[in-house]
Amino acid sequence: MTVCALSLGSNLGNRLGNLRRAMESLRAAGKVIAKSGAYETPPWGVASQPRFLNACVAMETDRTPEDILSAAKEIERNLGREHRERWGPREIDIDILTYGDISLDEENLTIPHFHMRERAFVLVPLEDIFPEWRHPVTKESIHDLLEATGREGIIKITSL
Repeated sequence: MTVCALSLGSNLGNRLGNLRRAMESLRAAGKVIAKSGAYETPPWGVASQPRFLNACVAMETDRTPEDILSAAKEIERNLGREHRERWGPREIDIDILTYGDISLDEENLTIPHFHMRERAFVLVPLEDIFPEWRHPVTKESIHDLLEATGREGIIKITSL
């Protein structure tokens, strides 16, 4: 079994409900062993859109990273995600952040997630579930990464 971390985000519809339904759906791909709080965060990439709710989950799985990616995309479709502009509004977004301590760079999948080092909306909830995590390539701690990105505008609103 491998432990992986996934990021969940929503800024359309019932944001908290979308996060909770996504997390429950992930149970089909592995055992959820930790979940962060839900954080309201400013949009990233496209500023003129509603604020997001973001969270992270950790799960043990015997599935490959590609299998987890496929499951995540299916969950997004099942929860009504419509593809709009890149980094624009969405009903649900599920990204693989980490998968064990591997580093993977393929056409459709990069682990650790390519942009996670610059996204406080990912790092803050990731710290809830993996406070001792270190980037497998750069060896930076989650604390160091958060020092660089800051926590501005990120508000914990509830538990998942």
